[in-house]
Amino acid sequence: MNILFTICGREGSKGVKNKNIKILKDFPLIYYTIAAIELMKEKRKDLQIDFCINSDGKEILNVCKQFADYVLIDRPKELATDISPKIPVIIYSLKYMEERNNKEYDYVIDLDITSPLRTVGDIEGIIEKSINSDKDVVFSVVPARRNPYFNMVERKKNEVIKCKEGDFVRRQDAPEVFDMNASIYCYKRKKLIECPKKSPLEYNFEIFEMRETGIIDIDSEKDFVLLELLSDYYFKDEYKDIYSYLLDIKNEKH
Repeated sequence: MNILFTICGREGSKGVKNKNIKILKDFPLIYYTIAAIELMKEKRKDLQIDFCINSDGKEILNVCKQFADYVLIDRPKELATDISPKIPVIIYSLKYMEERNNKEYDYVIDLDITSPLRTVGDIEGIIEKSINSDKDVVFSVVPARRNPYFNMVERKKNEVIKCKEGDFVRRQDAPEVFDMNASIYCYKRKKLIECPKKSPLEYNFEIFEMRETGIIDIDSEKDFVLLELLSDYYFKDEYKDIYSYLLDIKNEKH
């Protein structure tokens, strides 16, 4: 089975300056996503795995040069604007890699740089769910902290109203809802090529539930501070394999 992993990151950030390469516990943030793929390759020798990094940022591409087993793709300007959706970038990467390697992939898995709290087991789980599903895409979620049927409101015109109608007096009785944690997206290659969309929600989709800590997405400096605090704990426990892998590489180079 041929699997392509994509890592897509634009240069700069309005919320956190250069967040894709901002140092998180000794290493640039993007390294944690690369390490997850490298560990996946080591563990699953039965899968034919390639991966690429697609960016318009020279600094991002230069930071990643110490890793050997991937392809750097310089993103076209038309796909690097503030309003550019991500799926066309993934499709561009897929076509580039298939032409370069003269092969066709079965699945394309996009890993978001700014949500590094994932395990190799999470990636394996989402692949397994994709294989056993007839859906076009499977993406990762976590249990939502708020429920639109129970304790959320929205502003509509000049009025504040309930997000969802429902007569629930306990949150446990409301429908189960999830937050997309922007960590892992596994697309069936055929659907991605034949039916390009702007959002994974426009495809027929299924979800893969991850641990709640995986919801930390970095959109502000405060988010990054929170991630730093969590990483002090989680990189010693659940996510220690990825951090240890990076430490080993660092020690080998010295």
